[in-house]
Amino acid sequence: MPDGAPALRGSGRIGDARLAERLRKETTAEVRFDAFSRGRYATDASIYQIEPIGVVLPRSADDVSAAIAIAREEGVPLIARGGGTSQNGQVLGEALILDTSKHLNRVIEIDAEARTARAQPGLVLARLNAALRKQGLFFPVEPSTASRCTLGGMAGNNSCGARSLVYGKMVDNVQSIDAILPEGEALTFAEVDGNLERASVTPRLLEIAQRLRAIAGREAEEIAARFPKVQRRVGGYNLDSIDPQSPHNLAHLLVGSEGTLALSTELTVSLHPLPVHRVLGVCHFPTFYEAMATTQHLVALGPTAVELVDRNIIELGREITMFRATLDRFVRGEPDSLLLVEFAGEDRDVLTAKLRELDACMADHGFPNAVVEVPEPADQTELWQVREAGLNIMMSMKTSAKPVSFIEDCAVPLENLADYTAGINEIFARHGTSGTWYAHASVGCLHVRPILDMKESGDVVKMREIAEEATDLVKRYKGSHSGEHGDGISRSEFHEKMFGPRLVRSFEAVKDLFDPGNLFNPGKIVRPPRMDDRSLMRFRPGYAPLPLETALDWSEWGGFLGAAEMCNNNGTCRKSSPGAMCPSFRATGDEQHVTRGRANTLRLAITGQLGADAFRSDGMRETMDLCVSCKACKRECPTGVDMAKMKIEFLHHYNERHGLSLKDRLIAAMPRYAPWACRLAPLTNLRDVVPGAPWLSEKLLGLSAKRSLPKWRRDFYRAPFQGTAEDVQGDGRDLVFFADTFNRYMEPETLRDARRVLEAAGYRLHDVSAPGESRPLCCGRTYLASGQVEAARAEARRCLDTLKPFVERGARIVGLEPSCLLTFRDELLSVLPGEESRKLSERAFLLEEFLAAEANADRLDLPLKALPEKKALLHGHCHQKAFAAMGSVETVLRLIPELEVETIESSCCGMAGAFGYEAAHYDVSMRMGELSLLPAVRDASPESLIVADGTSCRHQIADGTGRRAEHVARVLARALSG
Repeated sequence: MPDGAPALRGSGRIGDARLAERLRKETTAEVRFDAFSRGRYATDASIYQIEPIGVVLPRSADDVSAAIAIAREEGVPLIARGGGTSQNGQVLGEALILDTSKHLNRVIEIDAEARTARAQPGLVLARLNAALRKQGLFFPVEPSTASRCTLGGMAGNNSCGARSLVYGKMVDNVQSIDAILPEGEALTFAEVDGNLERASVTPRLLEIAQRLRAIAGREAEEIAARFPKVQRRVGGYNLDSIDPQSPHNLAHLLVGSEGTLALSTELTVSLHPLPVHRVLGVCHFPTFYEAMATTQHLVALGPTAVELVDRNIIELGREITMFRATLDRFVRGEPDSLLLVEFAGEDRDVLTAKLRELDACMADHGFPNAVVEVPEPADQTELWQVREAGLNIMMSMKTSAKPVSFIEDCAVPLENLADYTAGINEIFARHGTSGTWYAHASVGCLHVRPILDMKESGDVVKMREIAEEATDLVKRYKGSHSGEHGDGISRSEFHEKMFGPRLVRSFEAVKDLFDPGNLFNPGKIVRPPRMDDRSLMRFRPGYAPLPLETALDWSEWGGFLGAAEMCNNNGTCRKSSPGAMCPSFRATGDEQHVTRGRANTLRLAITGQLGADAFRSDGMRETMDLCVSCKACKRECPTGVDMAKMKIEFLHHYNERHGLSLKDRLIAAMPRYAPWACRLAPLTNLRDVVPGAPWLSEKLLGLSAKRSLPKWRRDFYRAPFQGTAEDVQGDGRDLVFFADTFNRYMEPETLRDARRVLEAAGYRLHDVSAPGESRPLCCGRTYLASGQVEAARAEARRCLDTLKPFVERGARIVGLEPSCLLTFRDELLSVLPGEESRKLSERAFLLEEFLAAEANADRLDLPLKALPEKKALLHGHCHQKAFAAMGSVETVLRLIPELEVETIESSCCGMAGAFGYEAAHYDVSMRMGELSLLPAVRDASPESLIVADGTSCRHQIADGTGRRAEHVARVLARALSG
């Protein structure tokens, strides 16, 4: 281990075993005290890392109550946690972590008439709004993390979101909170009468209300003088919500308290009607200062949101596949900054007029023709996705220095916004750095992050100095140092500078009133540690990787550790829709089985914090086990965390230490013995015929007895002839036809149909083998799946040597199986980095990609007729989605006259190569399929086509629904006319 490298605790503190045992006996909760679980909960989306004592996932409010009692009796602090997306270390501490997101996540009641909803604290906002949408309602506090943030966490932070200009903050939309106090009493915090003697409350609630009123009354002048007069003020406790004489809502004191006063078990929130229409104007500015100076004039037009997208997001976003097309469509030229201005209402004509007003306002302030109008909802969604990914886009920088969160949501009055932001940039310049900006210009709350390397002690010093100077600047401009993302460790220390010592003592009095034993989330809001204490940080002194000779090329990230560190913990992988990421989390709801959890565990293992040999341990194997290598994170994680590639690296080292199973060896070598297995069919297919054989294969090989296996075919695909590079004519009509193992030996009709389609379109196909060999080329995918990188490298070398002459003469490589063909565009570049691999990767296409590109270039002459079926239900293979190939499949299917194409919004089918065939994975595999794919197929009309280009996808659909899915090549072949 490197000198001074931090290590997590091994066996735990004295008493931890007793604590864990009590929790297991006295609750129904999941209880985890192992080092790997503690490590996964040691971080949030901040710069901090603090190892907890243990993790509890309660299944009921009774579990929460019991956990509180046990923690109190054992003298252990307790911290509630939702999505773990906090920016300032709010949910970190040497404490028992109570994760409500897995089980306490239900909508309890929706009252459409009263426009209220009751829900548990672990409910994700996006799930609530999905349920509300059917009734024309929504919960309007929508942070950019809406796809994974929980209501409890939002209440703890006093979250806001892009439309707070109209709908306010969380505190403005919470009606009541059911919560448990540290002593164990469960109370409902809600509206109380101005005359407490008439209030129907418990003695303890009466005591709380009386003492809060006394504090608020005593400090009324101080509150009026010290609390910033901006909407975005979430620092400290909401003493301004307490009225000593009039009715007020006690729940509003809990909102923003970060779980330091009471732990919620249920929340009642206010709902609003969904706007009938929305329109968006994209305002372009040549300078950042001019964008900030103009904001107040745009806000005067009455928009629902005005959001900043700065040059950094534009430039970095264009490097990210899923955002590039959107930015290219809606960004004109090279602006320094954009303001996204949204109007909402019931009359579309009125909103259209608002866009004209916006254009006129921009022209009046010196920016004529600088607004791109976006009236269509689908286009607006794409743009909002770019804005909502702003943080992660900025964190996609592949350097040690990254934008760092600690002053990121200061808020100032709009009339001061331009000067304030200019002042912050001057501070950055004095300290030799620059910053990134985005977010809520409408309310003067911009997310700003200076670019620093937190591994360098000098940059930690800079961080402190910048924080001090920025707080002074915010105060000078009458703003708030904490405007949305809470206080946590980063901001709590600066309360005294912002609010003064007298109010800070009052905050302490509030804490002591609720929690005299300092049981709940100690060190947040009051009595905090120093924000620059390096012992609390993720990158502590001595942080460094253990020696490791990697099998793949990680130079793009500066090494394997750099690739793991790309995860900034913002938790996009915890979303349940849209997209495919992360199927194992969607099926389990478990932090262990999400991209973030795996990346954190890898980082801790690589740096020795889980033990000297943790990287090759069974604990690490269990962490990586349910990763199906779907590559959704490679595309959908805005920082580009590539967990599928990391799993290959891990398996290489794990199997080097522990050896390969017989199953892994058989699956990996399949391309080599497949010709003989086919020739011996039907003997080789007896496993699904002979009684007891499935049971035996499960016992000996781990292949589930509940699964049928693919059938070897005696009529496997044989190339009509072998082409040579000299046959390539260089006119763009030459294709190397790459026949993968699965279609070649198990579904040869798919290859034959693909060949018919391509030849009908006038292309010349070349089937090739390595010189002097009869064995077909292989991409190496089956070897990579078990970490056998050297064997995969040998196959890649065969492919490169054989295909290079064809590529040099302008031929393109076309294949059918996404996981195989796309290996040339992905893993090949890491297995055999270099110019040869790059050139091959640029010439390799899936059938549908090739045909769509030819059609779009008006070069495709493919005679197609209508089919009896009039609708195709399309499921995308994960790798098609990861490489943005789904649009190509849709394009090609729509070439068929009269065919309606509907794409299923689905994640991984669950089969994922060999994953779903394994007995250990069968149940989770089926849960993945049941999330959306299998129900959609069952609901489809019997007359509809089911299209799936992945071999394993088709097998999962057959197993799960009894329906036969087919490759797009088969559909096209049946539609050929003549």
